[in-house]
Amino acid sequence: MRPLIALPARFSASASALRHRAEVASRALVEAVHRAGGEPFLMHPASPFDPSRLERCDGVLLPGGGDLHPRRYGAASAHEALYDVDDEQDAFDLALAAHALDAGLPTLAVCRGLQVVNAVLGGTLHQHMEPDHRHRVHSVPVRPGTLLAKTLDAEETVVSCYHHQSIAALAPALAPTARAADGTVEAAELADARAWFLGVQWHPEDTAATDRDQQALFTALVQASARR
Repeated sequence: MRPLIALPARFSASASALRHRAEVASRALVEAVHRAGGEPFLMHPASPFDPSRLERCDGVLLPGGGDLHPRRYGAASAHEALYDVDDEQDAFDLALAAHALDAGLPTLAVCRGLQVVNAVLGGTLHQHMEPDHRHRVHSVPVRPGTLLAKTLDAEETVVSCYHHQSIAALAPALAPTARAADGTVEAAELADARAWFLGVQWHPEDTAATDRDQQALFTALVQASARR
């Protein structure tokens, strides 16, 4: 049986062929999980979060999305460049991430997903970068000996980025495993390796269909979920 990978839906004002507001997931993400041998399980972001909904799941994928509200990481004000902030989405993602980490569920966090985990563990974010990393493809070095390096079987990888926020203070429980040339934390993992966790600031789903390195992230998540 395919390991069941929980993927929180994103709220959308509209979607093709639907007459009402929608809950959606990136097709590229869903396909990457399925291609890796997993079964994507789209979760409705219902509040309050009920941990029992994850009892049948083997792993978690925290996807990208809109900006996390600054108060979620202790900021006193909000930058004018913030977009698609949604309190219901924030509450669900934060609770899901906290439970997945506490329960030891294998977790892959992508873009906003990594930012959510950083906030859950006590880190902070830069609310806006100048210049930002939207529509940017670049090479990043990977720290040798890390879970990321072992997963990619490489010490450098080419990544597709789309973000205007980034990690400011990295949570104490996280260790940086890749940085961009400008110092931006591009990847992190748990410092004590108490559970399988990888977080990347880039979007591996953008190129996973044709890039072995990026597909390897999803394959590793599914394999870790199967072992669990």
